[in-house]
Amino acid sequence: MSREAEDLNRRLLRARDAMDRAYAQPLDVRAVAGVAHFSEAHFIRSFRTVFGETPHRYLQRRRVERSMFLLRETDRSVSDICFDVGFTSLGTFSRTFHEIVGETPSHYRAGHGPMVAPNCFQLVATRPVVAAGVAMRSSSFGEAAAEAAL
Repeated sequence: MSREAEDLNRRLLRARDAMDRAYAQPLDVRAVAGVAHFSEAHFIRSFRTVFGETPHRYLQRRRVERSMFLLRETDRSVSDICFDVGFTSLGTFSRTFHEIVGETPSHYRAGHGPMVAPNCFQLVATRPVVAAGVAMRSSSFGEAAAEAAL
C-alpha cells in the first residue's frame, strides 16, 4: 500500500471515529470532513469508496445498532430510544430501523431479550448487515471495496 493510500485511510478512519463518538449528535458533514482535511464532496466520495456506504448511511446504521442494544437491554419507550440515539423523527427512526434490521423496533424488542454474557460471536450475530436492501458486510476497513472488486 502506498504512503498516499495509508494517509487517506488514516484520515478517513479518524473521521469515522469522530462520527462514532458523536453518533447521537446531528451530522455536520463539513465538520466531519474537516477532521479528515477534505472538502465535503471529496470526503463523501472517498468515504463511500473505502467503507462502502455514505457517511450519512454509516451514521444511521450506527444509531440503529445502538438502538438495538437499548431495545434489548432496557424497558425505555421506543420514542425515548429514538431521540436518545440521534433521530429527530419517530417515523424516520422506524423506517430506517426496518430497512436495516428487517423488522420494526417493537417487533425487534419482542423477539430479542437481553444478552447473557455477550462475546464477540454474539455481537457479530446481532449487528445489522443490510444496507439499502443489499446484503453487505460492514465490519472491516476497506472490506466492501474489496468485495466489489470480486
